[in-house]
Amino acid sequence: MGCDGGTIPRRDELVRVKKKPETKDKDSELGFKWRCCSITQEILQEPVVACHLGKLYSKMSLIEALLDRSTLSPEFKHIKSLKDVKDLKLTKNPEFGKDESRRAAPYICPVLGLEINGTFRFVALWSCGCVFSERALKEIGTKNCHKCTKPFEEDDVVIINGNEQDLEVMKARMEVRQQKNKKNKEKKVKVKTETDESNLPTSTNLENGENVSKTLKRAANGLKSEENSKKLKTESTSLSKIGNIIASGKVTKAEEVRKMKSDYSVAKDKNASDVYKSLFTSHKSEKEQNRAHWVTYNPFYN
Repeated sequence: MGCDGGTIPRRDELVRVKKKPETKDKDSELGFKWRCCSITQEILQEPVVACHLGKLYSKMSLIEALLDRSTLSPEFKHIKSLKDVKDLKLTKNPEFGKDESRRAAPYICPVLGLEINGTFRFVALWSCGCVFSERALKEIGTKNCHKCTKPFEEDDVVIINGNEQDLEVMKARMEVRQQKNKKNKEKKVKVKTETDESNLPTSTNLENGENVSKTLKRAANGLKSEENSKKLKTESTSLSKIGNIIASGKVTKAEEVRKMKSDYSVAKDKNASDVYKSLFTSHKSEKEQNRAHWVTYNPFYN
């Protein structure tokens, strides 16, 4: 029991004090958030993406999670497809991996050179995907990206790995961006429908004689353009064949090249003799005679 001669008990042996609850190491927690994927808790692998709320993911692990949604926890329900994430343009740290004694971060701010390790606040722009420190955003104070000079709005700024207050702000900005995307889609659909309707003849246009004539002229011009395109295709194929033969070195005379064209006819050739022309069915003598042509001539049936 103690205190029976010679023993000197200490206070912690006589008084039982409640143990203090274990506390998390803030530095290690921040380093984990900035270096590991939010879904798999593994080291981030390029390409790195961020969601509307500013959480970091490895793109491959996110795609696998979207294919099998049973693995996704409820906190990632705002990610429905790859449209809800943005590919980040990160600036690599040249000192990363050189000094093993110093744990350098793999990425830095392209403006101020601050390491992305959790000690400084960083932001990403949803319009272009560039990442830089919040200090650079406040000090420079421009509405153009510091890295790619692309313009952005206040709603495009996403705070990476922010606190609870930042999450509320990010949710509000996410709703604003989603509404903008819906409006842009509706405008595109309206423009397409208007263009399609303008190309088609309406009933009012058909009632007027002038509009009817215009539609008929358009149709005739369309048919002519189709015929011209067919002629051009045949001429282009014949010209390409001629070019290949000339390139091979088999043809050198201009007369041989002229005979290879699609519009060439023996009956119209001035240099050909009448005897040579009479061998072909295009000759006038072949139209007058009733017997079979000499190529298909058979004495047993004539």
